[in-house]
Amino acid sequence: MTSTPRTSDTPRTLHTPDRSDASNTSDTSDAFNTSNASDTHDLRSQLDSLTTEAFRPELAEIDRLSTLEIATLMNGEDAGVPGAVARQLPGIAAAIDAVAARMSRGGRLVYAGAGTAGRLGVLDASECPPTFNTDPAQVVGLIAGGPPAMVTSVEGAEDSADLARADLDALALTPEDTVVGVSASGRTPYAIAAVEHARRLGALTIGLACNPDSALSAAAEHGIEIVVGPELITGSTRLKAGTAQKLVLNMLSTITMIRLGKTYGNLMVDVRATNDKLRARSRRIVALATGAADEEIERALADSGGEVKDAILSILADVDGRTAARLLAENRGRLRAALTAARD
Repeated sequence: MTSTPRTSDTPRTLHTPDRSDASNTSDTSDAFNTSNASDTHDLRSQLDSLTTEAFRPELAEIDRLSTLEIATLMNGEDAGVPGAVARQLPGIAAAIDAVAARMSRGGRLVYAGAGTAGRLGVLDASECPPTFNTDPAQVVGLIAGGPPAMVTSVEGAEDSADLARADLDALALTPEDTVVGVSASGRTPYAIAAVEHARRLGALTIGLACNPDSALSAAAEHGIEIVVGPELITGSTRLKAGTAQKLVLNMLSTITMIRLGKTYGNLMVDVRATNDKLRARSRRIVALATGAADEEIERALADSGGEVKDAILSILADVDGRTAARLLAENRGRLRAALTAARD
């Protein structure tokens, strides 16, 4: 699959000069060319300094290799990503604890990025409702350029700080919210502006980048830099950088949900059973958590309106569905705490 061109790799679009005044056209055109060349040179200099954009001469003839040889090289490159993430685990854990504390008070988790980074944020956010039964507004993915940018390039969107501020203002951020700016380069204006604006509004901020000493990391309270090195294909940050970002976003959302009591052990007890597979999974989860027979599981699920967590509590605490729901509500949905309360 061919990757979508990144707008940061092209000069910023400028307005065409007004050609109604022929005497000014030449001067304006010269100014346009000079400004355009200057912007391009500055951006090229920035890219030249980024680890994720570095050229690897030893791979200059990769297209001459066999498919198996290329696949072996790519697999070897990917194998180093978990180690790069592991080196940043203390910082990742600290960020997660801060996110969980705010979300336990009703805060939201908001991802903001452009291109691949933005798509990864949207993906992670969209998986939370079916996995953890969260409200769709609780974990939000913002991508520069909006929904159309999920499948195509939106010209200039990632370069717009105003767009980032407008997208966040539409959410009416509060100090209990968290905004995670995601950018492989760590220099994407949309992601940096989102973090800076969120911080001014008092929200918790996290900057996730794949280059050291990035502007994004510096702008955030919690800077996470997963340095995976140059890509197999020069500048294609959907590869190792994208994999690293996906791993960290998985941690941010999953461990936060564990901290919020959205699991019981390693079971998805808040799963939303919206199809046959998930309904079968719900029954299996109740069975694994309780060891009950199928007939008892069916009764408990029916009595609890299909809520897995309620059904587990009903069986383990020997209470009816209504009592299970009350105990869970009193204990902020935390099954272990509700079990302790039921047994006291």
